[in-house]
Order: sequence, then structure tokens, then C-alpha cells
Amino acid sequence: MKKVKKQNIILISVYAVCILANVISRISQEFSEFYVSKIYPYIMSLFSRIAGIFPFSTGEILIIIGVLLLVLCIPLFIILMIFSKKRRRICRIYALAAAWIGAYILTTETFNCFIMYQCKPFSDKYFSESVYTSDSLERVYNIIAENSDRLAKEVSRDENGSFKLTGDTYEEAKTAMQNLGKTYPQFKGYYPDPKPIRCSYFMSQQYLLGIYFPFTLEANYNRDVCDINIPNTLCHELAHLKGCIQEDEAGFIAFIACINSGSKELQYSGYLNALEYVHNEISRQGIQTECQISELVWKDLYKFVPDGYWKENKSKEVVSTETVSAVSDAAMDTSLKMNGVDDGIKSYDRMVNLLIDYYCSTN
Repeated sequence: MKKVKKQNIILISVYAVCILANVISRISQEFSEFYVSKIYPYIMSLFSRIAGIFPFSTGEILIIIGVLLLVLCIPLFIILMIFSKKRRRICRIYALAAAWIGAYILTTETFNCFIMYQCKPFSDKYFSESVYTSDSLERVYNIIAENSDRLAKEVSRDENGSFKLTGDTYEEAKTAMQNLGKTYPQFKGYYPDPKPIRCSYFMSQQYLLGIYFPFTLEANYNRDVCDINIPNTLCHELAHLKGCIQEDEAGFIAFIACINSGSKELQYSGYLNALEYVHNEISRQGIQTECQISELVWKDLYKFVPDGYWKENKSKEVVSTETVSAVSDAAMDTSLKMNGVDDGIKSYDRMVNLLIDYYCSTN
């Protein structure tokens, strides 16, 4: 009885601390900044090093175990409640297990994710606000398109003429992020190897390139996508590990890490990812520009998965891609809005504003 009481006190304390931390972070940006700059780096280094012992994504394994537990334990609970005479004890065991699992999820989400959403925006820290005009947008578009065209001729390609990775992309991505720390101190320090997700087809159904797991502090990526996406995605997910949780900001950090790296493959991946965002905005606004995207760049632009991918993997489809994608978008949109990102998944497109700040800022 005393043991149960002690467990209840610990559980209540864990939930109370998490709720308090969330409340304080919402009302005090200084608290969030202090936590992310002074405390979180030690947590990240410890967790990432432990998870790094394993060659697979421990976050993915935990999710699979969680799904299996739901599938097995719910029917078992129903059976036990029908046939067992110790229903109250069974209920206590189930409730306690659920409470501890919930405590772990809430703790890791709070201290490895939620608080970070309340930090000062990256652009406010380092750039003066630029005037967003069609001229500034066109200027940025021309810079990115010209660099993409130059690099498209210098990178390796496969027999079909598509971009092909040839270097040690993990090491190049980690080095690029560490070099970024010379300008932006937040990105100094240790980086673990990114990890491919084994169930990458399910990620593809959600149109996800990468994913950050707060409960294991790992940077994961979709191993099925075209090579051109991988370098930029690795840097994007590694940016999350350094407390840069906003998607537009992580995308921008990946861009400047890639284009300032010593690898032409990273440079091209970074420029091409940015080109998609800026080209979308140019098209949306109907801006006519003299800069033309070359045929070689078009061969790699907007390429998510290899040709024939959906047909070849159709047998893996448990739920339709349309359904998975819709549910994923809705869940992500809700999660972002709950964390104070008012425009939800549309916030990804704010990377264009950061690019304009970067190239047109007076700082």
C-alpha cells in the first residue's frame, strides 16, 4: 500500500512539474531561452549518446512496441474484465501502466519539444527585419536559381541523369552543422548520426522526409526518398536536436548549413530545397522573372520518391495513402497550433521570409 502511495505521489509530481513548466514557458520567453541554451544541451547530449549506441531508430521501435501493446492489451483487458474476479486490481495495474507511459511522453514532449516553441524566433535573434517586396523575392529567387543551375552541372548523377549521393553524407551533414556553430553558437557541440526509418513507406505515405523524436532525441529520415532530399533533410532534423523546433526555422538552418558546407552535394541539396519554396511563392504571386530554371535542375526539382515507387510498394499499403496523408496533415496542423504556431503546417512556407531576411537584411 505504501509503495502504491509513493508511486502516486511521484506520478502526480511529474505531471505537476510538466504542467508548470509548460505554463511558465508560455508566459516567460526568458525562461524558455534559458532552458534551451543552458539546460537542454546536456539533456540532448546524454539522450542522443545513449540512443546512438543502437544502429536503429529507438524511437521507431518504441512506437512499434506502443502500437503492439494497444493491439494486444485492449482485448486482453476486455477478456480479463469479463472472466476474472480481480477486476479492481486489473484496473489499477492498467491505470498505473498508462499513467507511467503518459508521464514519460509528457515529460519528454515538454522538455524536448513544447518549451522550445516558446523561444525567441531565430530571425529576431540574428537579422533585422527586411521589407518583403516582390523585388526582394525576385532577387532571392535569382540567387538561389543561379546557384542551383551552377551546382547541377557539378554533382554526380546516375545512369538516368538524376542526382546521386557519393560522399559520407552523415559526416558531411554533422560537420556542416558544427561549422554553423561558429556563427550561431546554438549549433555548436555534439551531433549523433541520423538514422533511417525502417518503415519508410509509411513516412512516404505522409509525405515526410524526416522526423524528430522528442522521446529519444534522434534525428530520423525517410530512406526511400530521392537522394537529392537527404542532405538537406539530415541537417533539418539535426537542427531540431539543437532546440530549433519551428519547422520554417529548421528548414532555413538546414539551408545555410548546406550552402556553406564544403560538399557540393550538400550545397546543391540545400539550394534546391529552398528553390522549391521560393518558386512556389513566385508562381503564387504571378511574378514574371527573366531567370530561367535549367532543364538539369528541373530533373531534380520537386522529386520526392523515385519513379515507379508507389506502384512497386503498393503491397505495403495497409491504409490508403490519401487517408494516411490527410490524417497526418491534420495531426501535425493541430500539434503546431496547440504549440502557438497559429498558421499550423502553412508555417513551413515562412522559410521564404527567412531567406529574404538572410539575403536582404541590413545586418
